[in-house]
Amino acid sequence: MRILMIHNKYAARSGEEVQFDAIAQLLAERGHEVSLYTKSSEGILHSAAGKMVAFFTGVWNPRSRLDIRTLLRGDRKPDIAFIQNLYPLISPTILPLFRQEGIPVVMRVANYRLMCPNGLHLSHGSVCERCLGGKEYWCLLRNCEENFSKSAGYALRNAAARIMGWYKKNVTEYITASSFLRNRMLAAGYAAARIHIIPNVVPDVERREIKGSRDYVAYVGRISREKGIDILTAAAAQCPEIPFRLAGGINPSFRFSAALPQNVEMVGLLGKQPLSEFFAGARLVASCSQCFETFGMSVAEAMLHGKPVIASRIGVFPEFVQEGITGILAEAGNADDLARKIRALWKQPELCAAMGIAGRQHALREYSADRYYERIMAVFMKAAQNRFEAQS
Repeated sequence: MRILMIHNKYAARSGEEVQFDAIAQLLAERGHEVSLYTKSSEGILHSAAGKMVAFFTGVWNPRSRLDIRTLLRGDRKPDIAFIQNLYPLISPTILPLFRQEGIPVVMRVANYRLMCPNGLHLSHGSVCERCLGGKEYWCLLRNCEENFSKSAGYALRNAAARIMGWYKKNVTEYITASSFLRNRMLAAGYAAARIHIIPNVVPDVERREIKGSRDYVAYVGRISREKGIDILTAAAAQCPEIPFRLAGGINPSFRFSAALPQNVEMVGLLGKQPLSEFFAGARLVASCSQCFETFGMSVAEAMLHGKPVIASRIGVFPEFVQEGITGILAEAGNADDLARKIRALWKQPELCAAMGIAGRQHALREYSADRYYERIMAVFMKAAQNRFEAQS
C-alpha cells in the first residue's frame, strides 16, 4: 500500500512528532511504501515575516495545494493519505483535493484543535471550553495565547475550517488515542462510525529495578503550569520525608510560584538511556496534569517500566490508570489529596511492585507495535471502502 503521511512539525519536537515518526517507521517496516509531506514551524518563532505568513497559511495555502495536487497526480499516486497536524503552514484547504482524486483520508487527531483553537482546551492555565459550538471568537476575546495576533489567527483558521467543513466533508476516518477525545468529537458533531480509538504505540523497554538510596517519586514531562508542576511541588512540601525527582524541559514561560522544597530535585531533559534508568530508580510515578491530555505518554512509559502511577482524575487518565490495580487517581488541582495519595502508596512498597507488574502487563497488551498495526490497518481498510461516501 502506498501511504502519503502529512504533518506540520511544531517549533520544538513534541510527543506528536515522536508518535508520527513511530507510525511512519512501523508502516515502512511492515512493507508499505511510505512518503512524507511535512513542513516545520521552527523558523517562524523569531521572525515577524514568518509569523505573518503563518497567520494566512493557516487559513489558505496555495503552495501546499499545488504540492499536494502534484503528488496526487504523479506516478506514485498514494492509495491512502494519513494526516496529523496541518497548522499553520499546510492548512486544511488541501483536504478537498483528496476527495476530488478519490483518495481516502485517515486523520490521527492528536489534540483538541478540531474543537478548540489552541488545541488544549486551556486558557491562562485553566481548563476552558468556551469555543465549543462555533464560538471560536472566545480565543481572541480571552487572548488565550497571550498574544492578540496569534489568538486571532488561531480563532480565524478554526472558524474557517468549521464553516467550510474542510474536515467533516473530506476526512474519511478519524483516529483518537482515547474514548475521552472521541467523546469530545462526538459532542462537536463528528460522525460516531468514523471515529476509531487506537491508543498510542509505545516502544517496549526492559523492566529494571534499582533499589536503595535512589528510591524516589518520579515525574516525567514538560515543566509547565498546565502539567500541574506547582501542585506537585506543593504536595512534595507536605511529604518532606519522601524524595521527588522531576525530569523534563522547562517551558520558557513557566515560573515556579514558590521556592522548590528541599526534597525536590530537577534533573533536566533526559535522553533515552538516562530516562530508562530514571524510571527504573523510582518507586512510583506522579502525573498531575491540569489539562485535557490526549493520551498521557509518560503514564504508559511508567507502566512499561513496571511502575505504579498516581495521576489526576481528569480527561483521559481514568481510562489508563485502573484505580487500585495499576495506580491511584487524585483530585486534579488538589495538592493535599495528591500528598495523601503519594504518602499512602509510598509506605506500601509491596503494593507498588504489584501495581507495577499489572501496569506493565496492561501496557504490553494494549500499546505494542503489533497491536497498533493491527488496529490501524483495520481503519485503513474501512477508509478504502468508504472513500466516496459523503461526510456528515
